[in-house]
Amino acid sequence: MGLIETERKKDEKINGITYDMSPTPDFRHGIVNNNISRIVGCGLKNSVCLVFMENLDFQYHPDENDDYLCPDIMVVCDRKHLKGSFYRGVPKFVVETLSPSTAKRDRTEKKDIYEKAGVEEYWIVSPQGSVETYYLQEGKYVLDQIYMLQRDKEDEQYNAENEISLRTFPHIKMTLGEIFEGID
Repeated sequence: MGLIETERKKDEKINGITYDMSPTPDFRHGIVNNNISRIVGCGLKNSVCLVFMENLDFQYHPDENDDYLCPDIMVVCDRKHLKGSFYRGVPKFVVETLSPSTAKRDRTEKKDIYEKAGVEEYWIVSPQGSVETYYLQEGKYVLDQIYMLQRDKEDEQYNAENEISLRTFPHIKMTLGEIFEGID
């Protein structure tokens, strides 16, 4: 007897338009997300906050429509807004990891949605080795840093041991090397 596989179709709905997020991004995308999620999750131990990785949709205007995003990583602290497979509150921290099919939306529409929703901290991560950190200031995102991983210890730009801490949770720190561990 053959195994029957059921696939959950991954999509997002922005301004009433449903975007298919297929094909699934390559394995590096998953490794980076797992690395960040693991570190953040450990830092949230014994906290009311929860970290979700690609498995909870963010319904950003629940009173207006049924639009939603599926963040790669999302930290939520107000559990009363968890409803089934949706979160209808304001996440504290969101990461979008770029893939060819979503990169433009991650940098434009989705960034604008997170900004308008009041998400305090937004990271855009490229599996090729970069991290952009945005922080909400007076209702607008300000680009704080762009980190480009340089692993070669002989290079004067070596930075794999540079730490990034979450502004929202300053006790949670990770190095660039930890974020991109296992992708080469």
